[in-house]
Amino acid sequence: MELEAVKAYLKAYDGPELSIMEVCGSHTAAIAENGIPGLLSPKLSLVSGPGCPVCVTPSAYIDRLTALALEEGVTVVTFGDLLRVPGSSRSLGMAQGEGARVEMVYSPMDVIALAKKEPGRQFVFAAVGFETTTPVYALLVQALTEEGVENVRLLTALKTMPPVIDYLCANGAPVQGFLAPGHVCAVTGSKIFAGLAESYRVPFGVSGFGAEEILIALYGLVKMCESGRAEVRNFYPSVVTEDGNLKAKALVEKYFTETDAAWRGIGRIERSGLVLREEYSRYDAGSLGLDEDQKKNQACCCDRVLMGRMRAQECPLFKTVCSPMNPQGACMVSTEGACFSYYMRGA
Repeated sequence: MELEAVKAYLKAYDGPELSIMEVCGSHTAAIAENGIPGLLSPKLSLVSGPGCPVCVTPSAYIDRLTALALEEGVTVVTFGDLLRVPGSSRSLGMAQGEGARVEMVYSPMDVIALAKKEPGRQFVFAAVGFETTTPVYALLVQALTEEGVENVRLLTALKTMPPVIDYLCANGAPVQGFLAPGHVCAVTGSKIFAGLAESYRVPFGVSGFGAEEILIALYGLVKMCESGRAEVRNFYPSVVTEDGNLKAKALVEKYFTETDAAWRGIGRIERSGLVLREEYSRYDAGSLGLDEDQKKNQACCCDRVLMGRMRAQECPLFKTVCSPMNPQGACMVSTEGACFSYYMRGA
C-alpha cells in the first residue's frame, strides 16, 4: 500500500477507539520527532511503554553506582544518560561533584583500554540495557577473559522485553496493540512475542524507526485489530527474521542467565533480567538485590507513564517542576524517555 494511502487511512479511521503502545524508547523519540500523533485519527492513540533502559533502572542501582564511584581506587564507567538519573538521595553526576571518579564512554569496549592504563584501579562498567545491547556486554566479558584483564567489573541492570509486556497485559494495561522494537527483534527474532499475542489476544507489529516504517506498522496493527487477528507481523523484514541472530543469542546464553529484576516505577518482575553466570561472577560488581526504588518527588508520574496509564504531558510536573535540566523522574532524563521526547519535540 502506498504511504499516502496509509496516512489517509490512519487519519480517517472511525472504528473502535484503539490504544497502541510503542514499547521502545527509540520509537517514542521517533514518533515525537516526526509528529506522528498529529497524523492519526482521534480514535487512535499512542502510549509509551517501559522500553527505555535508563527509565526503568531502579534507584537502588544508581545508589550502588554512586557508592562505588566514591570508593577509593574505583572508577565508574558509563554512558552519559545515566549521570542524571535520580537515586534515592543523589545522581551519579552529583556524586561526581563530590569527588567521585566517573568516566563517560561511547562503547563498553572502551573500558578495557582505561583498565590497562591504570591496572591498580578498579573499573566498574554500568551495564544497562535490553536484548539489543546485551550481546555487546557478553563480548566485553569474553574480551576480559581472553585478554586477562582483572580490574574490570560490570554492574548489570539488564532487562528482557517479553516478561514486562506479560506483566503489563496481566495487570490490565489499557492497550489493544503493541508496536514492537525492531532492534530487539533483530537479536531475539520476532517470534518471542508470539506466545503473548496468543495468550492475551493482542497483535504485535515489529517496526523499524523511520517515520514511514512506523506508519506502515501502525496501519498493519489497526488492520489486525479490526479483523480480530492476534498475531505477530514483521514490518521490518530487511533487518528482522523470525529466529533472530543465532550467534548473538548463543553468546548471551554463554555468559548470562535469567534472574528476577526490579523495574523503576513497576516493581519486581520474575525472570525479567539477566545476570552474569556463576562461572563469570568474578566480573560482577554486586548486581543482585538492587530492588529498592524511591521517588525523588512523590508527585512524579513516571510509573504510570511507563505502564501506559498516562501520557507524559498529563503529569502535573511536566514542563512545570520537571524539565531536562531538573528531572524529577527517569523518564525526563534519557533522550529515549517519553517525558524528555515530548518536552523537547512537543506533542
